[in-house]
Amino acid sequence: MFNIADLPEQIPLFPLPGAVLLPRARLPLNIFEPRYLAMLEDCVKTQHRLIGMIQPMVEPEGRESDEVRLHSIGCAGRVIGFVETEDGRYQITLGGVSRFRIKAADTGFKPYLTADVDWAGFDRDRGPGEKDVKFDRVVFLGKLDRYFRATGLQSDWDSLEKAEDELLVNSLSMLFPFGVEDKQALLEAPTLQDRRETLVTLMEFAMASGSEGGQVQ
Repeated sequence: MFNIADLPEQIPLFPLPGAVLLPRARLPLNIFEPRYLAMLEDCVKTQHRLIGMIQPMVEPEGRESDEVRLHSIGCAGRVIGFVETEDGRYQITLGGVSRFRIKAADTGFKPYLTADVDWAGFDRDRGPGEKDVKFDRVVFLGKLDRYFRATGLQSDWDSLEKAEDELLVNSLSMLFPFGVEDKQALLEAPTLQDRRETLVTLMEFAMASGSEGGQVQ
């Protein structure tokens, strides 16, 4: 757990549409672009080893811009493991630490984005695991089973059943193939209960409208 005083005022940013990290969850990533290899090299030299995961904003249809606009809220993860592959890529794992709000983003003289960030307002991210006192696990797993059947997604059901409430909700929020704005809504949910309710709404919408199948790890 990090205290707010331990967190840096500036962190590197990794903009990746559809990829969100949540506190106390883990996110595996493949790093291969030269600018992000440089980011990783700089990151592991720091004491905090934090990378800020952030989603680019979806541009309105018909609008084209060379400037990438970012959502204002992301989540920082600490590099807790990395392996170099034979072809020069890195497979890393981020452990979610805390959400943040961007104050100012800047490329500076580096090949990757950095940002001055504000950690205020996300105190529960840096504490013990959240509880959802209204969580009905039986009802939720029933909806989850129907969602898998309707969308053709597959997963390790035994692991889902054994996962703690926060890990279950946050992992599914990160893994399910929702759109960028839906993922952002899950990220910005103030509490675990809000996130679970948003997740259920998105699953119900997907079941009603149909969705492409795939594999959830």
